[in-house]
Amino acid sequence: MQLAKRLDRISEPQTILMAKLGRELKAKGVQVIDLSLGEPDFKTPQHIIDAADRAMEEGYTKYPPIAGFPELRQAIVTKLQRDNHLEYTPEQIIVSTGAKQVLANAILSIVNPGDEAIIPTPFWVTYASLVSLAEGKNVFVPCGIEDHFKITPAKLEAAITKRTRLFIFSSPCNPSGAVYSKEELKALAGVFEKYPDIVIISDEIYEYINYVGKHESIAQFEAIKDRVVLVNGFSKGFAMTGWRLGYMAGPVELVKACDKLQSQFTSGANSIAERAAITALLADLTPSFDMVKAFKERKEFIIPALQAIDGVRISDPEGAFYAFPDISSFYGKSNGAAVVNNADDMAMYLLNTAHVIGVSGAAFGDEHCIRFSFAASMETLQEGVRRLKEALDALH
Repeated sequence: MQLAKRLDRISEPQTILMAKLGRELKAKGVQVIDLSLGEPDFKTPQHIIDAADRAMEEGYTKYPPIAGFPELRQAIVTKLQRDNHLEYTPEQIIVSTGAKQVLANAILSIVNPGDEAIIPTPFWVTYASLVSLAEGKNVFVPCGIEDHFKITPAKLEAAITKRTRLFIFSSPCNPSGAVYSKEELKALAGVFEKYPDIVIISDEIYEYINYVGKHESIAQFEAIKDRVVLVNGFSKGFAMTGWRLGYMAGPVELVKACDKLQSQFTSGANSIAERAAITALLADLTPSFDMVKAFKERKEFIIPALQAIDGVRISDPEGAFYAFPDISSFYGKSNGAAVVNNADDMAMYLLNTAHVIGVSGAAFGDEHCIRFSFAASMETLQEGVRRLKEALDALH
């Protein structure tokens, strides 16, 4: 069968590939430590599960509106005002099957062939693939450990051309855990004020998982707010990954465009998940905050533990639940059986030697690093670090 050429513009995310390879090892009886996937290891809070049960009993098992139930869109408006001091109307909200679909809707609605999208590296793997699928051009701006993995106004302005249509970033960032302060976002907003044709996609899916204080959104700056596409969802902050629910807040004309696109792809998101999400947003957030406390305890273990390994450089993440160490000092070294020349080699070396699954930083646009999720039990992390140290110490 001859398949469409657009498939050549995208590839399977390496996060999913590494998880698949790990499952294959597990099937052979190998005890694998999986630190690859960005998924909270907590159960969805009981009051959200109970809300889903009620929704089914009350008959919410039919197709919902394409943009989401009005009550959920209003709940999102309430949340944005309460948590972020951002004013939106329900008409500026659309609910989709996960934040990934929100991003796909937005990028496919904005980018024309040849348009440029500026993406600071490291970045979540899907951003670039979606731009490529839309036949846009990715313009990557390296922001390494020396920059605390954040783009500066000077670097941003230097990357802008007449073809620039889009800027995509996340805060807190996957994979680095970097969090932009209000002052840093204000400085970036000052650059965007000069370029009124650029749309800003702000991925805020890790909003609640913040270790340094209040979350700040670039949508707070009125001069550019009408060009900000705020992306969020329920998977990370509410441990609802399998519920597949995300949302966008943005300009009405873009929301209408995404509604049109979504009507042909999936129609509305899951009706039961949507009803439960109303409760998630408006009810007690204590379970989410308790989860973040656990992530912080794990962070306070794994970051110093990795830093103590000779040859590892690491930045302390301010949000999300990832360690993103620079392991480039090991490139060119061998344990006698395998040679590590790059981040991809390192990921496979650690998988096959230590049976620890991480994700190559090359997948995120930074070939110096490797990503480990600490959304795992403390016992799992302790054993994982022990194995990592042993495998890295064997490289000479």
